[in-house]
Amino acid sequence: MQALLDAIHHLEPDADARRLFHGRGGLHPGCEHLALDAYPPVFLLTSFRPLADDELATVGHALQGRWAEVAPGEALNWVYQCRHEGRSETRLMAGAVPDLHVVTEDGARYRVHVLRGQNHGLFLDMAEGRRWVRAHVAARPGASVLNLFAYTCAFSVAALQAGAGRVVNVDMSAGAIAIGQQNHRLNGVEGGASFLPHDLFKTWGKVTRGGPYDLVVVDPPSYQKGSFVATKDYARLMRRLPELLAPGGHALLCLNAPELGVAFLQDQMAELAPALHFVERVANPPAFADVSADRALKVLVYASPAGA
Repeated sequence: MQALLDAIHHLEPDADARRLFHGRGGLHPGCEHLALDAYPPVFLLTSFRPLADDELATVGHALQGRWAEVAPGEALNWVYQCRHEGRSETRLMAGAVPDLHVVTEDGARYRVHVLRGQNHGLFLDMAEGRRWVRAHVAARPGASVLNLFAYTCAFSVAALQAGAGRVVNVDMSAGAIAIGQQNHRLNGVEGGASFLPHDLFKTWGKVTRGGPYDLVVVDPPSYQKGSFVATKDYARLMRRLPELLAPGGHALLCLNAPELGVAFLQDQMAELAPALHFVERVANPPAFADVSADRALKVLVYASPAGA
């Protein structure tokens, strides 16, 4: 646990949500089960095995000590979540969590909920993917965007803030889409956004009729029973990409499955969508450094041929 304590000792206040310690990356032996995130004004410690009371007390003492140094007079708020054997337990360890918890990233505001569920409303490891979308759309004002597996629509907010003309958000979770709509209102970018709370594989007609798109973002869960299983369902998406993309359009393909390397995406794209060419792999945030590039989050950019 010493590597985590060292990270706490060096933490500094920051307005944006971010990862502070990434034991899951395998760079800190003995800490592979630990992650520490900041969702200001709350710290979230996640462990993938149960922590003993004395371990939690040690972390709490370290956080309290450092917070007193860098934010004197401000209350420490922190939450512990244990994910183990398919279950999760979440506990408020100190302070409080805002009833309306809104965090920021690059000037955008997002609703989060750290006291329930394992997905908290904003995937911090995708920060560079959202920055890529911002930069890409800013260079193509008025671009049309299809945001598949939109979750709470962070990609859509980023695209519209950068000047997208319209974004179609698709996710089978009506609850996630509802939070996504709140995120658009929080940022004053309701105009141009549409929302389809449907199973993508049952609503291809609506999605296709809205195209073609200048950018298609594909950020599915790696394994979600009844929704998406990467090993069998990603291929179904890849086959559709050529017809969804406008000439010169781009696709951002995301995969967060440690057991599936970059070749899983590249080999299938070469077979199923050979007209699209590989452009680049978007770097992950430095805080998410990993011993293996294949094991880490994969974010790949592909492009369709330009028109005549």
